[in-house]
Amino acid sequence: MSIPPRISVKAMQQCDIAIIGAGVQALTLVLHLLKKRPQWRKRIVVFDPHGCWLARWSHQFAAQEIPHLRSPAVHHPHPDPFALRRFAEGRPNELFPPYDLPSTQLFEDFCREAIAEFQLEQRLIAAAVTELIPPQRGQRKFCLTLHNGQQWQAKRVVLATNQTQRQLPDWLEQIEASYPSDRLCHSDRVDLRKLHLQGEKIVIVGGGLSTGHLALGAIARQAQVTIVARRPFQEKLFDADAGWLGPKYLKGFAAETDWQKRHQMILKARNGGSLTPAVMTQLRRAERQDKVTLKPNCQIQAAHWQGNHWQLHCDNGEILQGDRLWLATGSRFDVTAEPLLTRVMERYPQPIVNGLPILDEYLRWQGCDLFLMGGLAALQLGPTARNIFGARLACDRLVPALTKSSLQRIYQANTCSGVSA
Repeated sequence: MSIPPRISVKAMQQCDIAIIGAGVQALTLVLHLLKKRPQWRKRIVVFDPHGCWLARWSHQFAAQEIPHLRSPAVHHPHPDPFALRRFAEGRPNELFPPYDLPSTQLFEDFCREAIAEFQLEQRLIAAAVTELIPPQRGQRKFCLTLHNGQQWQAKRVVLATNQTQRQLPDWLEQIEASYPSDRLCHSDRVDLRKLHLQGEKIVIVGGGLSTGHLALGAIARQAQVTIVARRPFQEKLFDADAGWLGPKYLKGFAAETDWQKRHQMILKARNGGSLTPAVMTQLRRAERQDKVTLKPNCQIQAAHWQGNHWQLHCDNGEILQGDRLWLATGSRFDVTAEPLLTRVMERYPQPIVNGLPILDEYLRWQGCDLFLMGGLAALQLGPTARNIFGARLACDRLVPALTKSSLQRIYQANTCSGVSA
């Protein structure tokens, strides 16, 4: 997507609601807000360094050549649950079985139409927020500093970047020899479109869907691929059981008052990386054709750069060699590693459980009008918080909190009150 911003940063330095990030989470929120309050368009400003909606999402899907989404067509940013199905009526071949998974292009075109329908290109500023200063005692407004030095004030702020921290193996820090930067990459830095891999040996570490997409892309470029995973490969349609996409499991999750137990429920539900049956079928076919080697229950203990290739020592005594090493080892959410929240945490300390903050029932940071979306809100929303469905769950809480004056008054009268479940 390349929808240019149309707000001049000089034209407006005050806003009611500032949203940081212009990805799927932010898009879902803005669409739901404007469906509820169409007249609020000019009260909302969205900040994103890329200058267009869904830039990071679009890049990642294109870079890994992901053909379709993992979530079904009923999950999308538009407030009308059937909007994507209607949009796809003339493009039935772009809904993949078994649950009508939309193609990447279909989903992107649909989002582009929604952005145009709600005139959202006019609410986006191409700028990175580098500092977020919370209101001081007796004040109501946040101060947002942009990368260009501009400063904005906002009564309410929503952090919707859904930013994660890479999970990297310990042996990475023990590599002594220098090596070309393109020979060891995290999966989010691999862009298949720019690579010529014919005849190369690629070793991919990880057992999730990113591993599958990168492996298939490398195989299509005539590379020889080895996939190393610490456990047996898991096949799942979704990254969490379908019961989490409705009240089946969410009701019990909401009833749990122990935050540590909630966190354990999240970990158990996601259960590490998994491959869809369709991708696993393609990998098995490639394995029979000797294009890929699958190594489950195998962990790398040491990596050595030997002049022009990698030598990888595994815990089973095996030694692997490869020209490139790609790490699809997952990511995690950690509120303490989010630089924009440093000043907020100093001013309004929060209880934190394994990197996740305990927010109030409206996903609000206790003590100020800062709201969180995405994976950082998982203790309230459950294991799908980072996904499209999680964005819709977040909107069920955020939209009332942002639009109902009664909730705002209740909150202001009980600032710094006890955390609610």
